Amino acid sequence: MGFGRNPHVAKAEAAEMKASESTDASAYEQALREAGRQWERAADREADGKRKQVYAANAERARATADAPRPDGDLVN
Repeated sequence: MGFGRNPHVAKAEAAEMKASESTDASAYEQALREAGRQWERAADREADGKRKQVYAANAERARATADAPRPDGDLVN
């Protein structure tokens, strides 16, 4: 992590990756909720208005995806 970088972006992306690789619905939902929290923290920390809006939108998307049922085709066997 370099000086001036927002560490919550990397954490949010890692949580989204964890969700995509999860094998059960509860782990999927939990990882997406964590991604939403991290995107929200990234937005709160961001000074640039455009990036702040993108991060806030990512947080909303992650939460909405966690609330929706997981498509059966995405489960890893």
